[in-house]
This record gives sequence, structure tokens and C-alpha cells, in this order.
Amino acid sequence: MNLELSEGPIASVGELARVPIAFTVDRACEALASEGGGFVLSERPIEPAYLKDYDSIPGEGPTQWARRFDVSAWGFVRARSNGELIGGAVVAFGSADVTMLEGRQDLSVLWDIRVAPEVRRQGVGAALFEAVVAWALARNCRQLKIETQNINVAACRFYARQGCVLGAVNRSAYPQLPGEVQFLWYKDLAAQTPPPTGLQAGTM
Repeated sequence: MNLELSEGPIASVGELARVPIAFTVDRACEALASEGGGFVLSERPIEPAYLKDYDSIPGEGPTQWARRFDVSAWGFVRARSNGELIGGAVVAFGSADVTMLEGRQDLSVLWDIRVAPEVRRQGVGAALFEAVVAWALARNCRQLKIETQNINVAACRFYARQGCVLGAVNRSAYPQLPGEVQFLWYKDLAAQTPPPTGLQAGTM
């Protein structure tokens, strides 16, 4: 696959809505505190399986973020193949109105990462994640923070492969969704040097 990464203007992030983020929920992760600290994950099946689509939640999705938050300092990385948008990642940074940023200037949040269904499991997500790490390091961030849910097993596996550590488990984060548990992952950037990404500035 001819993969091209570029940094786009955050004002154009709405185009990311063209890439589906929906996935089938047929498993969930269970997180148990380990004796040495941290968490040990296991998986259990869910029946019947169902479709989860974050963009269908009122107020969510790429076209809504600028209406809810100050996104002026955020980052947007596009992934294209042969000129077609096949994925992207959004990084929240420098926004006082984003609780996840904890008021810190050395923390960024991987707000969204998605890959078109037909090219998933082909390295696009890993390339986007690497580009996000480079983006955060260029802004002197010491940590990257990611929120996901226990029902997004593929995401949990992905973040673990990228060297992220599950740092917090909140079982009451979503009172309207009692079957979902909030997982907060962290990647320590303090000892890292920016990896080569081939990221181009501007639009393609």
C-alpha cells in the first residue's frame, strides 16, 4: 500500500468523518489490579454482539469538536493512499476547556485515531500513532494520554502494542452506559526521541 502521512489544518478535521470508526463489540476486557502495581487484562465474550459507533453519539464526531472546544492548538494527521483518505489521528493540546489535559502544558491527548475498515491491520494505525508521538514531542510533551473503553478490545490491544500503559480504570465514568468501563492509557515520552515519520506539513 502506498501510505502518505501529512499534517492538515485542524479547521479541516471534519473530513475525518468520512472514515468510519464503527466496530463490532463481541468481547470486553477485564482489568484486575496486579500485586506489582498496574493492571492485568483478560477478555470475555459478549453475546449478542452489537455495533458501536462513537460518531453517532450526540455531540461527538469530527464535525462537532470545534463547536465544543478550543481546538486552535490541536493537531490533525491525515493518512492517504493514492490520494484517498484512509485514516487520521487528532491530538488535543493546549486547551484549557479539555478536562483530559489536566491543565498541563506537557501532556497531549490522542483524541481520535481511525482507519478505514478495508485497510485495517495493515500498519496504518501504527504509522499514525508514530506520527502523533512525533507531533507531541515537537511540543515538548512528556506524556501522551488516551481514553478508550473496555468494550473496544482491538483498541486496548493496539495501545498495548504501542508501548502504552493502562494507568487508570474508572467503572463509573459512563453512568448512561453501565456496561462500559473507562480505560486511561499513558505513553511516557520523556525518554523518547522523535521517530522518523515521513510526515509532511500542510495539505496533500
